[in-house]
Amino acid sequence: MSTPMKIALIIGSLRKASINRKFAAYIASQMPKNVMVEEVHIADLPLYNQDYDDTTIDSYEHVRQQLKAADAVLIVTPEHNRTMPAALKNVIDIASRPYKDSVWRDKKVAVMTASPSNYGGINSGLDVHKSMQMLSAKMMIHPEVYLSRATESLNDDGSVTERTQQYLQKFVNDLVAFVGSNDA
Repeated sequence: MSTPMKIALIIGSLRKASINRKFAAYIASQMPKNVMVEEVHIADLPLYNQDYDDTTIDSYEHVRQQLKAADAVLIVTPEHNRTMPAALKNVIDIASRPYKDSVWRDKKVAVMTASPSNYGGINSGLDVHKSMQMLSAKMMIHPEVYLSRATESLNDDGSVTERTQQYLQKFVNDLVAFVGSNDA
């Protein structure tokens, strides 16, 4: 039997009907039985402020503990104004503090973006990679998933199209291999 794995899932969109939420749910549903995916809820987190570093904020601590307990983090996000959404940047900052106690150091992280635009949220994905690199996270480099015209990858009922399912299954397989590897 394979070793159990835990993946923390951060969805960069706060919208309940987000297309990124639909893709994240599909990806989670395709994980092998030995992989548990747990969403890290970011909507109600107070904005990061360095003045809070010497204070215990329960919601910050809960998120930090979820991320610490995970073998890897999967970020599924849209693009807002050619960068990552503010709520996503906020949780990245929260988990990077207090100084020298960053959750991100050596944490395996994978990013997928989806956007109705032709660019697929690539700027958001690249900005997440840039932040994670600075924080010494171990990034999954291949495959990169920047799903353009993402609304075309959903059926009328909101389910993922068969063509996109095949594409995302490769991502799932590579993500599980990445999380299970010792040399990432």
